[in-house]
Amino acid sequence: MKLGHQATIGAPVSLSGIGVHSGRPVNLHLHPAQANHGIVFLRTGMPDGSDPLIEACSRAVPATELCTVVGDPDTGAVATVEHLLSAFSGLGIDNALVEIDGPELPILDGSAQAFVDAVDSVGIRRGKVGRRFLKVLRPVRAALGIGTAELRPNPRGFRLEVEIAFSNPVVGRQRKELDVTPESYRREIARARTFGFIGDVEKLWRAGFALGASLDNTVAIGEGRIINPEGLRFADEFVRHKMLDAVGDLSLAGMPILGTMRSACGGHRLNVAVLKELLSDRANYAIVDTGSRRESGHAEIGGGIAVPAFAPDLH
Repeated sequence: MKLGHQATIGAPVSLSGIGVHSGRPVNLHLHPAQANHGIVFLRTGMPDGSDPLIEACSRAVPATELCTVVGDPDTGAVATVEHLLSAFSGLGIDNALVEIDGPELPILDGSAQAFVDAVDSVGIRRGKVGRRFLKVLRPVRAALGIGTAELRPNPRGFRLEVEIAFSNPVVGRQRKELDVTPESYRREIARARTFGFIGDVEKLWRAGFALGASLDNTVAIGEGRIINPEGLRFADEFVRHKMLDAVGDLSLAGMPILGTMRSACGGHRLNVAVLKELLSDRANYAIVDTGSRRESGHAEIGGGIAVPAFAPDLH
């Protein structure tokens, strides 16, 4: 496996849309950042004008029930981060500042493709500092209900082995294995959309959630059929989207993972749980540093404003 150098996006790029749960419009501005900055959210538009900075790391996750949330709900948090983080991780983006003026990322088409397209529109820029990897040294496991997830050593790269099983025959049992690289991510994962069952969505609406969900951003499953007139993008789009989510959730390690994740009937809670289990004991992992020279990092967001870099603290 080629370890390579840290990467960021080639230039600022913006996206707009609505939050799938809030139904509210949101504007997103992605900024390049220097080496060792990591992925950091800048939450603007707070009532008190505080504009907090939020690291995309597992210790910053307060909730994973319906989506993955980072930050402090009382002082500033950002929800539904998994698709953007998945695109960054899948394409090998190590450093970026994500400026957002609302509490939830836009759902766009329900996949990571729009984020991939945004990165492609400005390109990827590599620096002189080597990448750092989180190498799994021994197996760790987490279980929630019928769901299980395991991270195992794999020095060759990052691999996913994901299985789902639903009683609804439209989904049924699906399994997929993939060595995740930028090429395989683009080809096999990025376009897979989020999905939901009509009965569940109606319950969420009544509870005040999924207010932005529609056939434009969600694969809707009814009794025995797909409601979306265009159908599926892949015959196994459901398990592919679970893989998309896993790539995003596991990127909360703060650096790329050298290891294999095996998941059965999983989701955001289980993805984050097995990652926290890995990080709970320093004997579970090693940090592989390519040994290139270090740089102090910052992200420029215009007007001469520089945001300090954050290096992940895994201990």
